[in-house]
Amino acid sequence: MPVREIVMFPADVLEQPCKEVTTFDRKLSKLLADMYDTMIENDGVGLAAPQIGISEKIAIVDIDDQNGTIELINPVILEKQGVQTGPEGCLSFPGLYGEVSRANYVKVRTYNRRGKVRTLEAEGFLARAIQHEIDHLEGVLFTSKVEKYLDAEDLESTEG
Repeated sequence: MPVREIVMFPADVLEQPCKEVTTFDRKLSKLLADMYDTMIENDGVGLAAPQIGISEKIAIVDIDDQNGTIELINPVILEKQGVQTGPEGCLSFPGLYGEVSRANYVKVRTYNRRGKVRTLEAEGFLARAIQHEIDHLEGVLFTSKVEKYLDAEDLESTEG
């Protein structure tokens, strides 16, 4: 599948709420495949449709764990618990990292590519990645939540 170009800040599409997906068809499946390839090619753990210039509520997350690739279509966070603070980056802000606090647990209602509703639960890093991508679909950028920007030295100390 073709790798799409990542939209960089300050593109308007990144700061606008996206439209709901209403058609679940082959075009959507192809878009999801393109998004996956684009995310992998750019060494990301998530990608939202606005990051490739499409203002629709579609995102994918894959943190390389047993959950595999999670497709989020019209996702809604139903429940949040706890707090975690850690480093985040974004493919639309290359080289920029910051400390962000998010819920440690989320319960999310979403659709799959065939239009079936499902509920998923996530904790820790997976919950962080899902919240980051859902924020993109609402036009909210991680930079609006950064408590402290991190440089390369800071990042190395958080990986230990």
